[in-house]
Amino acid sequence: MKLFITGIGTDVGKTIASAIVTEALEADYWKPIQAGDLDNSDSHKIKSFLSNKMTVIHPNGYALKTPASPHFAAERDGVVIDLKKIREPQTENHLVIEGAGGVFVPLNAKDCVVDLIQPDYKVIVVSRHYLGSINHTLLTIEALQNRKIKIAGIIFSGDENKATEEIILSKTIVKCIGRIAQEPYFDQNVIQEYAALFREQLLSL
Repeated sequence: MKLFITGIGTDVGKTIASAIVTEALEADYWKPIQAGDLDNSDSHKIKSFLSNKMTVIHPNGYALKTPASPHFAAERDGVVIDLKKIREPQTENHLVIEGAGGVFVPLNAKDCVVDLIQPDYKVIVVSRHYLGSINHTLLTIEALQNRKIKIAGIIFSGDENKATEEIILSKTIVKCIGRIAQEPYFDQNVIQEYAALFREQLLSL
């Protein structure tokens, strides 16, 4: 199984969700494009959160120095992101792929993050509650559905908002995989707890 983790925007909890899903499935992890923070990248963070011994963390397709939209970070680095040069890692294990920002974050003049999603991927959308998040979540899901991309489900992140969650689920008819509370901190133990809660839902995808 290949699960692509995307968000409704930036800083909605994609990396924490990716860590939980990776730990739950003891999956491999791959971030195709990393922009900025190369000494403490999302791959580094994932590694620090995991307890299992099965996961292999695969190298980024592109590791860009500037913490910015990938198309701009690439320009600053003097490169152009070429999707044909991004090679999905070969593995017999489950694979968790973490996107960058939302689905329409640009990678170059033509392609966006959504263009990284392959036909055999299932997408998990991470939604965090803020003013406007219902709109952003519905737009993200509609964009994926319009492209005939398989949506595995939604993970809600942050403080609970039942009214928001209910309207999103009723309008999209998308499965809720689980919710990640606004925890005071995340470490291996907290990730393990959520992995145990999410495992059954993830294995049924």
